[in-house]
Amino acid sequence: MRIISSGRTDIGLKRKNNEDAYLERLDLGVFAVADGIGGSAAGEIASRIFVETAQEVFERGVYSDTETSALVQEVFKLANERILVNTEEYPENRGMGCTAELIAFNGERYIVGHVGDSRTYLFRDGELRRITRDHSLVQDQLEQGLITREDAKRHRLRNVVLRAVGIDSSVALDLIKGRMLQGDIFLLCSDGLTDMVDEDSVQETLSSALGLTEMVEQLIESAKAAGGNDNITVVLCQVSTS
Repeated sequence: MRIISSGRTDIGLKRKNNEDAYLERLDLGVFAVADGIGGSAAGEIASRIFVETAQEVFERGVYSDTETSALVQEVFKLANERILVNTEEYPENRGMGCTAELIAFNGERYIVGHVGDSRTYLFRDGELRRITRDHSLVQDQLEQGLITREDAKRHRLRNVVLRAVGIDSSVALDLIKGRMLQGDIFLLCSDGLTDMVDEDSVQETLSSALGLTEMVEQLIESAKAAGGNDNITVVLCQVSTS
């Protein structure tokens, strides 16, 4: 199966700098989105370290599903270590880290690595399904029945994440594996999209007759039209046999 893709990052309307970063390497079959957090405006360093590490690790080559899974895990482990080393060398960056999404394709399989509240979605047969779970305070409260989904949208602590790359000595990531089908579209995005645009609207865009690049543009413009409170990063990967 062949993968086609399109990605873009946008500073949004309220931030002075863009702390998001993304990777789009069709030749390697690997794609990533990272959203910098914490530090003295150094989140962009953490997110850049993550995507550069992902590219470096996957440039070694992949031959099996097991190896792909191991490389995904290595990306998160190595990026975590490198961010921590950076904060030791530059104490002014202490506290920086990033949330991160990484998807790797191998044959007819996909493997997603996930940490934080950026997200990966799968659009299949006209329906959008989130395949990652937010590592956030609000998500935990929602699952415990302490708040409603409407409460979650307005919660004053909705941006508090419980896991991130580069914060602790080790990082616990979720690995999601599956088989891809022709026509599948995978969406990797920072919370600058999902905080502004609801999932029904995202599904509507992905259901349209637009090309991938136009879909990316529309999703970003929708987030900006809703306020553009944060940096917005969107990567779309579509499975094609043509």
